[in-house]
Amino acid sequence: MKQRIAWITDSTAVVPDELREKYDIHVVPLDVIFEDGAYADGIQLSSSELYEKIDHSKTVPKTSQPAIGKFVELYEQLAEDYDCAIAIHLSSQLSGTYNTSKSAAAMSEFPVEFVDSQIVSYPITTLLLKGISLAEQGMDYREIAATLREEASKNENYIVIGKLSQLHKGGRLSNAQLIVGTLLQIKPIFCIRNGVVELFEKVRTEGKAFRRIMDQLDLARGIHKISQVEILHGNVMDKALELKETIKSKYQDIEVLVYPLSPVLGVHGGQGTIALTWTNEPKSS
Repeated sequence: MKQRIAWITDSTAVVPDELREKYDIHVVPLDVIFEDGAYADGIQLSSSELYEKIDHSKTVPKTSQPAIGKFVELYEQLAEDYDCAIAIHLSSQLSGTYNTSKSAAAMSEFPVEFVDSQIVSYPITTLLLKGISLAEQGMDYREIAATLREEASKNENYIVIGKLSQLHKGGRLSNAQLIVGTLLQIKPIFCIRNGVVELFEKVRTEGKAFRRIMDQLDLARGIHKISQVEILHGNVMDKALELKETIKSKYQDIEVLVYPLSPVLGVHGGQGTIALTWTNEPKSS
């Protein structure tokens, strides 16, 4: 008999309402903490509301993983209707969410397989959809999780930081770095490798930064099969759509999805941030 598998993730993933309803995906929110209290990511605080609050705040808010009780309650509820579950969370190197979820499953004695996505945002959704597809083919939930752990290493991503002032406000840039960076129009490009944020390169001007990440897409395209790319943005839909058009004009066969960064990710990336991400699949022989 086909296993009844529950799917769990956290609010850093991009899970549109239609996907949640179709596949009954359970999303546990992280919190964004301002001086006036904590807000559940994506529930009590939208991406656009986040940046407005930051503009009127003296300090950048902090973020917090979900309390273990939220996961315990969820797993106890799921145990009533499902045989098992697969939980796919943001990188364990960036948040304690993965380990908290794992501890909660042990407490509830509900069989859950865990996948460390080693990433954030839409790539988590990609893993969820691949897992659901494998489940529909009748694969055992343990085998699905093992497959998804291998798939997680295929992601490639580049993040162009928006406002240096937000990094400065959050204590991640000194006064001198802010002044020099602003005067020289420096745009740092970051990437997430093996679950850790790394500086990929510093370039002058935003235009050069976008050309640089397009170079990386071109390079990857020459080696791998890439059928879809995702653009995540920090409240700059116009720039995201412009980048989409650039990609579509060059690669008509690549599907380009555009989504906002979740509020939790917006806290760390800042308004104006653009991320480009894709999965490197092997080319057919």
